[in-house]
Amino acid sequence: MILSCGEALIDMLPRTSTEGEACFAPYAGGAVFNTAIALGRLGAPSAFFSGVSNDMLGEILADTLIASRVDTRYLARSDRPTTVAFVKLVNGQATYAFYDEATAGRMLSEADLPTLPADVDTLFFGGISLVNDPAASTYETLQARESAARVTMIDPNIRPGFIAGKEAEYRARIDRMIARADIVKLSDEDLHWLEGHGDLTTLARGILARGPKVVFITEGANGARAVTARQDIFVAAQKVAVVDTVGAGDTFNAGVLAALHRAGALTKAAVASLDDAALTAALTLGTRAAAVTVSRAGANPPWASEL
Repeated sequence: MILSCGEALIDMLPRTSTEGEACFAPYAGGAVFNTAIALGRLGAPSAFFSGVSNDMLGEILADTLIASRVDTRYLARSDRPTTVAFVKLVNGQATYAFYDEATAGRMLSEADLPTLPADVDTLFFGGISLVNDPAASTYETLQARESAARVTMIDPNIRPGFIAGKEAEYRARIDRMIARADIVKLSDEDLHWLEGHGDLTTLARGILARGPKVVFITEGANGARAVTARQDIFVAAQKVAVVDTVGAGDTFNAGVLAALHRAGALTKAAVASLDDAALTAALTLGTRAAAVTVSRAGANPPWASEL
């Protein structure tokens, strides 16, 4: 079982009404939520841990998880409101305005942490859930508690506007979580934000020196690469007509984890010794799945049958 740990929210996506007026439509989302959904649709055993509201929007989130075959037993339900993100799209690229004060997700505490059974072999972390306390510290505590015995993966999915005024604290948390992780995924923009200018492979090997065994780097429309201490493997992206990029990286993460699950490679020993074939399969499923997501509106990952 792969347990995705992080934010669940409602994306308000720009639309045009039948009268031609600008409006917004609600879609279930959140980076880590999207990865859990994509894993379930790709046929991997997927579960989700987050603070989720009992309000109307929280019911949309829970129902969406169930419809995508995601185990919801680890949801920490409360009467706090749901996080909402208004999305602006420019040439298909998304920027966000978040409304997250005192929400069910942000107020998640260590008292909400679940006891995990042995069949949870992998934990995935990332997104805006790693920015604001108490939730951010709660997720870090969970990773620290479980990382010695279970595979952990992190994708910070950095939103510079969201961390304004908290950059030093945020960087320190991400550095600690990267050092404990087995797998790190970064976009090329995220890698440069963390490490500065330079060659992507060289920068990725700097990340590896902190402790992870493999770093996956997405390079937008070009494709993605996997970097280990010995390997640097690149897979080109499929060419598609892009509607928007919402959920693309999240879907890529799910493709990587689903491929490693299929290969029986989600153990700490296996991740530390992935061969070229396993890395290529992970990159290929990640990029193929992401190509479907960007070809349609919102974070709508593909089912395995669509691939």
